[in-house]
Amino acid sequence: MKYRFLFILSCICTSIFGQTTRLVQDEEQLWLGYFNQSRISNKWGIWFDAHYRTTDHFIKEPSKFLSRLGLMYYINDDLKFTNAYNYANHFPEEGHANISQPEHRIWHQLQLHTKYGKLRTMQWLRLEERFRRKIKNDNELAEGYRFDERIRYNFLLNIPLSSKGIAPKTFSAVLNNEVMLNLSKNNVYNVFDQNRFFAGLAYNIDSHSNFQFGYMNVYQQLASGNRFRNINSIRLFFFQNLDFRKKAKK
Repeated sequence: MKYRFLFILSCICTSIFGQTTRLVQDEEQLWLGYFNQSRISNKWGIWFDAHYRTTDHFIKEPSKFLSRLGLMYYINDDLKFTNAYNYANHFPEEGHANISQPEHRIWHQLQLHTKYGKLRTMQWLRLEERFRRKIKNDNELAEGYRFDERIRYNFLLNIPLSSKGIAPKTFSAVLNNEVMLNLSKNNVYNVFDQNRFFAGLAYNIDSHSNFQFGYMNVYQQLASGNRFRNINSIRLFFFQNLDFRKKAKK
């Protein structure tokens, strides 16, 4: 296990730093997102989220649309497992300049919430099985789908800015980092896929809803290995964690 980890780490380092000529493309994007996790019983819940992203001076062109729907199983109040489906539409861009590329994903996730005094953290480990429609040329899709796998690790730290802690009508500072690695043999030159770092504020509307806004940097390695995308983005996300369980009568 130790040597496998060292091998993967060396592949990532080689993938990022081993290229003699690195071409970096800078972009500006706007990311809008809605997340909902609704608990319907002690053991089961529903996951839903939807995203719309724009690019080219933040808002000139559409970039991506994504929606996810899944079933959550609560191992306990702080640990849950999700199986879900994700549809993504990649609007016209380099490689398919005049057509959109559809993508279907099946994903599996283990999510953990922890508390350290007033601080709160959230982590998830997600495995994605991706089916991306093949591209014939800039104007036409090809038959069939390309299959790839990707693993994602996400860590979020929520720091209350009020003596009340995380309470309704208060602000929190949010730091969030997610790293993604490609597992498929098809990805020869980019085992490292991308890293997303976010720093911003959360406004806690009530006990189950908050609005996050701030800056996110996405650094992505493209399939050729020596080409990278550096995205500076404004991220606006709305989160809801609802509980539909019947309250016990007192």
